Amino acid sequence: MQTTPPTDRSLADTAAPARPGSSESEARATWSVINSMYAAYTVKDRAAIDACLDPDATIWDSATAPLLCGKTDLDRVRDERPAASEGPQEAGLEAYDPVIDVFGDLALVRYWLRVDFAPDDSGVPLRPEIVRNTAVLRRCEGQVWRIVHLHEDVQQAGGDRVQ
Repeated sequence: MQTTPPTDRSLADTAAPARPGSSESEARATWSVINSMYAAYTVKDRAAIDACLDPDATIWDSATAPLLCGKTDLDRVRDERPAASEGPQEAGLEAYDPVIDVFGDLALVRYWLRVDFAPDDSGVPLRPEIVRNTAVLRRCEGQVWRIVHLHEDVQQAGGDRVQ
């Protein structure tokens, strides 16, 4: 498991290599949707996150067991989450190491996500959360890519003190 994103890449400029059968521009366009979603998440812009998602998208959310079906389910889970002031404080996140295949108007994007946390109140560093993700995107409305399915799989729980 890769727990540390490459140091020479950032959320905004990570290259998205095209695999056989996919063009570099298609791979970059789909990777841009993923990065836009996380950029919106970091500034708590729910509308911008939703713009990356198909309204009927299905999501295996890392924090809840049932499959979420559409925006109504997603909003319910969002509203049930603890307040930002409760628990460890997220300090940043980075999507990295994408593997992208594009099949006409469908794309399959596999990648890692690292969520970093601020040290606890006594200054002790907290372990990052490492999540393995798969997103399925569909090209719709001309050239707009939207996520129609997202599967989050936590490989390393975060927010605990580093031992």
